[in-house]
Amino acid sequence: MEDVLEVYTQPYDPQWPQVCMDETNKQLLDDVQDPLPIQPGQVARVDYEYERQGVANLFMFFEPLAGKRYVKVTERRTGTDWAQAMRALSDVHYPTAEKIVVVLDNLNTHVPASFYVAFAPEEARRLANRFEFHYTPKHGSWLNMAEIELSVLGRQCLAGRIASQHALASAVNAWEEERNAQIVKVQWRFTTADARIKLKSLYPKIEA
Repeated sequence: MEDVLEVYTQPYDPQWPQVCMDETNKQLLDDVQDPLPIQPGQVARVDYEYERQGVANLFMFFEPLAGKRYVKVTERRTGTDWAQAMRALSDVHYPTAEKIVVVLDNLNTHVPASFYVAFAPEEARRLANRFEFHYTPKHGSWLNMAEIELSVLGRQCLAGRIASQHALASAVNAWEEERNAQIVKVQWRFTTADARIKLKSLYPKIEA
């Protein structure tokens, strides 16, 4: 926990961007009956019946100090999918960074070993060297600021029915562009000093 909190105290450095990473999923649902549009004196109406179209995965990458976020929609959430998303983070979004500092959870696919599953050893090693990983503790995923962005994404973009992965990606890309244009940042206020007081019960008891 204190390792992650220390990351959040570091000042903004474009050569060492601090990126919070998390993922979620979206159930894809299609209408069985076409919705009825708004008419004078009548709100839009959507039939309760729907047809399942599978589930899509969303990788969230959020740089809170710069107010930037990047969301990648994928069909699955395997280690290979994560590795490919991380390569895009490195080579597309932060190609000139010296090293990318990443805060993420302990999911078993979120490890450098996934690079070796997805890529040749030389490429896997190159990518592993591009990142500095800081993992949130078990039951401590709330320390990851990417969860804040996923919550906003869920309320502003994912609340309604979305029928296909393509439609989901289009909606998410529009949300991402608008929010990045607004440069929405997060001012993190929970510190190590706060943790040692408010979460004192989680620390080991040391006998005098």
